[in-house]
Amino acid sequence: MGPSEHVVPGSRREALPGARRVGDADPAETVRVTVVLRRAAPRSGAPADADELVLVERFARDHGLSVTATSPAARSIGLLGSVAQMNAAFGVSLGRYSTDGQTYRGREGDVHVPRELADVVVAVLGLDDRPQARAHFRVAHDPRGARVEGVAPRAATSGYPPREVARRYGFPTDLDGTGQTVAVIELGGGYRTADLTEYFEKQGVKRPTVSAVSVDGAKNTPGGDADGEVALDIEVIGAIAPGAHIAVYFAPNTTSGFYDAIAAALHDTRRKPSIVSISWGEAEAGWTPQAMDSYDELFADAGPLGVTIYAAAGDDGSRDNGTGDNVDFPASSPHVVGCGGTTLAPTGEVVWNDSATGNGATGGGVSVHFGLPPYQAEAAVPSSPRRTAGRGVPDVAGDADPLTGYQVRIDGRDAVIGGTSAVAPLWAALTALANQRGGTRAGEPHERLYAHPAAFVDITSGDNGGYSAGPGWDACTGLGSPRGEQIVQILGG
Repeated sequence: MGPSEHVVPGSRREALPGARRVGDADPAETVRVTVVLRRAAPRSGAPADADELVLVERFARDHGLSVTATSPAARSIGLLGSVAQMNAAFGVSLGRYSTDGQTYRGREGDVHVPRELADVVVAVLGLDDRPQARAHFRVAHDPRGARVEGVAPRAATSGYPPREVARRYGFPTDLDGTGQTVAVIELGGGYRTADLTEYFEKQGVKRPTVSAVSVDGAKNTPGGDADGEVALDIEVIGAIAPGAHIAVYFAPNTTSGFYDAIAAALHDTRRKPSIVSISWGEAEAGWTPQAMDSYDELFADAGPLGVTIYAAAGDDGSRDNGTGDNVDFPASSPHVVGCGGTTLAPTGEVVWNDSATGNGATGGGVSVHFGLPPYQAEAAVPSSPRRTAGRGVPDVAGDADPLTGYQVRIDGRDAVIGGTSAVAPLWAALTALANQRGGTRAGEPHERLYAHPAAFVDITSGDNGGYSAGPGWDACTGLGSPRGEQIVQILGG
């Protein structure tokens, strides 16, 4: 681009640790990106300005790019073009990178747009197609010390039916989520209808209505490692709230695919989800600021729409698969309810931390990107690793230890799976019950949850590596695990 170029703030991207550029990307390779625009007005839920959408569309045509989708509500435009066209349009140099046996299309440095779009475009997502997020589920190690890969039959030797976990937490038994739609975001894998039929029959629960929604060309594709995540999400929600409709939004595991899936769920005028469950994420250090900020703006739309969003806090302790303490995004968004993990013992709960045996530990800590939200002003959140006042993660907790995990059925086999991936759908199901009870939509619940600490079982024992549990909110289990009936009363109004 010429001297009129403008750097999109927060767009600088680094290569993955240990990755090396092995060459330029094929100039003819097709690239799909999502361009995110600012709001037309400074309020949550405000759409993009119609004239500014036209400006971006004109820019796209000038560079030979095709407009694949336009969403004023999500403030986004989908563009399709070749690597060569994207390089020219956004002032980048896309290359092929290699790391840990995988290759990806990537970039380093900033993204650029013309100066006339400087105050219009807030993010350009998807130029880089590295896997952006990880599924936060865990299968326990084999007792003999070998990792149980996939879904070995011997993994299904213990664990709880989801309805038993719900019973332990005092979920009401006179509700089934009727009238609610729970959106589940999946960035890989799939489910088999036969598995769901067998699973719910074995659990003694009517099979819920489950539908697959394709986003950016991704589809329900069972047979991969991520099937465990998909099954866990559907089966936990379906066992506890079988009357709810479960809509599974499948999208590519890229910054644009993830964004588009969330936008599709929030603004789905056909299914109208009241709850979104997200079990995928990555340490904040693995995201660009432009991506986190544009996602956070999208999450801010949820409240006015009456949608509640839950996200797993991660399964790698306070480091979250990074160097030093990290929190997981999107759980760190102030508009998302971050879900931490416990070990559910016969007589109580402690922080989930099986790091010594390789079985993971709950994520949690303090954001270095998002400031302290008002609802956490009295929570005694410690300073962030940068000594700033940051958003504390998680907000709530639930059983996540794979050794006290959830019975599921995946690819024709029974298994027991845990991870904070189980906690997001657990809370999603509880919220479906609350919405049914109140005949309403809970929306963003943070202020109500933090105003009622007695509605939680306070977890005061254990740590996640960098932080220890204690009375009140902590960076391991947040406010604690739910007292189901009380949470239903709070959220159901």
